[in-house]
Order: sequence, then structure tokens, then C-alpha cells
Amino acid sequence: MTGIPDLASVEAMDAADPLRSMRDRFVLPDGVIYLDGNSLGAASSDVFSEIENAARREWAQDLIRAWNTAGWFDMPVELGDQLGRLIGAGSGQTVVCDTTSINIYKVLHAALAMRPERSVIVAEGDSFPTDLYMAEGVASTRPGTVLSLEGVDAPAIEELIDERVAVILVNHVNYKSGRLRDMATLTRKAHQAGALIVWDLCHTAGALPVNLDGSNADFAIGCTYKYLNGGPGAPAFIYAANRHHGDIRQPLSGWWGHARPFAFEQGYAAGSGIRRFLCGTQPVLSMRALKGALNLWDEVDMTVVRDKSIALTDLFIQLVEARCGAFGLELESPRDGAERGSQVSFAHPNGYQVMRALIERGVIGDFRAPSTIRFGFTPLYVGYRDVWDAVGVLEDILRTGAWQDARFAVKTAVT
Repeated sequence: MTGIPDLASVEAMDAADPLRSMRDRFVLPDGVIYLDGNSLGAASSDVFSEIENAARREWAQDLIRAWNTAGWFDMPVELGDQLGRLIGAGSGQTVVCDTTSINIYKVLHAALAMRPERSVIVAEGDSFPTDLYMAEGVASTRPGTVLSLEGVDAPAIEELIDERVAVILVNHVNYKSGRLRDMATLTRKAHQAGALIVWDLCHTAGALPVNLDGSNADFAIGCTYKYLNGGPGAPAFIYAANRHHGDIRQPLSGWWGHARPFAFEQGYAAGSGIRRFLCGTQPVLSMRALKGALNLWDEVDMTVVRDKSIALTDLFIQLVEARCGAFGLELESPRDGAERGSQVSFAHPNGYQVMRALIERGVIGDFRAPSTIRFGFTPLYVGYRDVWDAVGVLEDILRTGAWQDARFAVKTAVT
């Protein structure tokens, strides 16, 4: 994009948008520009239909029979295959279950068990905290296992990968900056050292095309409530490449992962394939909400989503720097769209107050300490005019100093 676009050119971009009709499939409040889909996606009408059907007909009328008549028991694997198409995973390699944190725990244990002679877990020092907390927890259960961090133990993660490393836990897109890693290259580096790699796709799935199989990835985990719009607390997922299925051993040996869950046997016998990562009874209503969210994606080409994502974020960066650049904002995300996910982060010394002022004016993004204001762009329901209007509000807040209102002051804890 050359030159600073005007409103007419922005509206022309909306008119030519092949995803424009998708916005009507979502329920968005009037007067709100929602740029926080990288924290919690918006609700689609398809989700409400699925929940209504699951609650009023399947649960209320069929009662316990619905485990069979409605196929509740097989939903984790069926939804896993449906989601797998969005992350480049062939059938039978993805299962929807539990939470991201629990799935990290399971998959790290499984990877460590597959490399018993090795004792190092590698992760990013600026990873989303739950990844590090869970990695610390896993290491604490295995004497001699240590956690080595990019940015702490070495500047780059590649420098930490050697013959001691059992598994690498890495985010495909950094939650704070939006920086995108090269999945195929880093996976190759891990395998050359004999290590396994786990990709965190929380800020990737539904935002850009992923090719887990083509990249020869070992494992992946992720959530479904961000760009996939599965709803608050929606179940997470695990991917495991077919070649590893016979070797999966994970410590949460619940009955859903048993080879014969209804035999009620003493002693655990692991099921086959990706089911080995299942644990306990799964949340059916949340699963059905996710089914509604994923059904919409069957109509979407991920390359089109990616093209629009880059165009939206490019436009946002360009307009913010042109209209707000004199007010202390500093770009934290990669400038090259090919190097970032579907979000843009700026640093501002009073970022918390600025974001609170934005939210009061109906532009919803989020804040990440100490100074990051972060904006997520979900191409299915965010348009180019939204970007134009959001930047206009941001410019007004910064130019007038509206963020300095006492209502937006940082709250300090009382000790």
C-alpha cells in the first residue's frame, strides 16, 4: 500500500472484501469495534443454534441416551478432525479436549518419556506465562529435568538446542508482539539435534494457514476461544503426528483414554491413536458450541483469511503511525506482515490508561504489562472501516489527553 489511504479508499477495500458477508454471521454489539479476538472471539449465530439444540433437545429430551444418539462420546475426535483441517493435520491426529494448560502438561510428559536419556525442556522466556508455569510443573515431577529459556540462557532458541534437549515448547505466534516463527525451519533444527518439538498454536489457529504435517511437526496444542470463536473456556486441542501414536505415554490416565472405557476394568490400558491424550469426561455443551463455531470455518479459505489479516494489520500500522505517531507510540510488532500473526502491538508509557480510554469509547483491545496495547484483527468480522474508525478514536484520545482522566488511573493493590 503506497500513500496514506483516505476514507473512500478504505470503504472500497470493504466493498471488495471476499469475507465481507461473514460479518453477518456474528453477533456484535452496536457501537463497538472489537479488536480483541486474539483474547476471546466473538459469538456466531451458529454457536447459539448448536447450544440450543444440545441443551433443549439432546440433553432435555434424550437425557443419558444422548451419549449415543447425539454422538457425544465421539465429539473430541470428530471435532479434532474438523479443526485439524485448519492447522494442516490429516485425520486422526488431533483431539479436542481439556484446557491448554492441561494439554501442555500431558504433551510435555509424553515427549519427555519418548526421550528418556535427555533432561532439558527448552521454551521462550517471553512465552505466555501458562506455558512456562506448566513446563516448570512438569520439570518438578521429574528429578534432573531442567527448563532452559530463550532470552535468559541464550539470546535465541536455536542456540539452546543440543543433544541434551528432549523437547522444545514454542509459540508459533508470540502472544505479546505477534511475531511469527518459521515452523518448518525450527522443527528441522530440533530434529537434527534429536529433540521433539511442541508448537503452541493459541494465536495461530484460525488466524493464518498452518501446515503441521507438511512441517513434520511432532506435537501441537492450542485453544479454540480466540480466532476460532469457540466461546469463553472452550475446550483446547492436541495434535500428535501419526508416527508417534504408538509411543504416547501421558500421566493423566483417565477413563476416556482407556482402551475399553466401558469395561470398567482395574488397571489402565491406553487406548489407540490420538485418544491416548484423552483423560476425563469432556464438557458436552462447550463441545457443541465449538462445533457451531467450526462449522462456519468449513466455508472459509484460510489463504483468503491470511490475505485480509495482513491487509488489516498493514492498514492499522500505517494509519496509527501517520495520525498518532507524535504521541509516544512505538511499534512492537514486526512491520513485515509475513512475519507477524493477526495482531498489532504498540508500546506507550501510559498504555494501561490509553486502553481503558479506548474501551470506554467502544474500541476494545487489551493491555499487556508493562506498556503494551494490543489489537487483534479477526478477518471474519473486522472490516477496513473498523480500522479507520478505531484509529480515529485513538488519535482523539492521544491528542486531547483524554487518557489522563482519573477514571483510567492504574489501580494499585493495598498491602
